[in-house]
Amino acid sequence: KDVAIFSVFRRAAEIPIYRIEKRPRLRGRQGMYAVIGMDWQILKRGSDLKAVLRVLERKLIRSVE
Repeated sequence: KDVAIFSVFRRAAEIPIYRIEKRPRLRGRQGMYAVIGMDWQILKRGSDLKAVLRVLERKLIRSVE
């Protein structure tokens, strides 16, 4: 009840690629927003959601040949 989680899927039948969590209790320490990867590694944590989501923009940009 103290956490809000949004999951990003590649396909509906798979496990989430990324999880975006909001934990208001961590507001004063590490920041209440976190982006967590598929391997449960915290990719970015902070108090500003827009700044935290920038880590996803870098991973989604790929060069096409």
